[in-house]
Amino acid sequence: MPLLRTSLLVSEPAGTLESLDELFALANAMEVEAANKYTELAEDMRQQNKGALAEVFAQLAAAEREHVDSVTRWSQSRRGKAPDPALVRWEAPEIFDAETAKEIGTSRLTTPYRALAMAVRNEERAFAFWSYVAAYSEDAEIKQAAEAMAREELGHVSILRKERRRAYHKEHEQTERRGCADAGVMQIDARALELRLATQLADLERGLGGPAATRTRELLEETMQMSKKAEGIGKFPVSLEQRDAETISEALADAYLESAETSDDQTQVVLLQGLAERAIARLAWLRSLAAA
Repeated sequence: MPLLRTSLLVSEPAGTLESLDELFALANAMEVEAANKYTELAEDMRQQNKGALAEVFAQLAAAEREHVDSVTRWSQSRRGKAPDPALVRWEAPEIFDAETAKEIGTSRLTTPYRALAMAVRNEERAFAFWSYVAAYSEDAEIKQAAEAMAREELGHVSILRKERRRAYHKEHEQTERRGCADAGVMQIDARALELRLATQLADLERGLGGPAATRTRELLEETMQMSKKAEGIGKFPVSLEQRDAETISEALADAYLESAETSDDQTQVVLLQGLAERAIARLAWLRSLAAA
């Protein structure tokens, strides 16, 4: 259980469940929150004219609403009533990955695969939570119900993993087709893209003042350092050099993360993970600057 707690749960549950009524109330609150947030993401995607992603999130929201109905039926069969939201005595655990959801909502490179990967992670966290409750509960009835909830969440994980795998293969087939069609198109590596980004950061710095200019200058220097380590990493269409700094930064962050996940060389993995962390921090700054 400590492994589940440290690898999936953001923190330990804030309280203990004293009755089945409280368990059903908390389970209901968690499923309702997930359904509402997926619905919000679906609407965000529609407003951005991202129909495929809107459909993915709409389907996730519908699945979560089915989970809400399932918890309600279970509560009615065991307790003779629907879950009572007033019985949620402490804040629900952070099952929904709000930070990733925010990134997906603003990303220009989000795909159905990435959306489903987030959903898988959310369900894994829910599984970890109910497993934790089951392991540490002293009430046999609550332990049994929590174990049933954990099994239910594990079933959700299995279904979403299949959907995620299907989306992964579909995206890679599309990438391969584009690769064949664009075989004659010039490509560049991450080093060239980092150098292009450095030029954009220098231009950006000249239009800023105070702390913003100082931070941009620091990012420029860091980007130059990163370019020295990025040679040979990734393959990007040369046309990406003409995009804005935020889009380039996001493409680089994704490339470093993907390369780290697929590399068999541990030394290279450490290098790529370091580049990814710095690229993500850089992207976060650029987004905050744009928002300001």
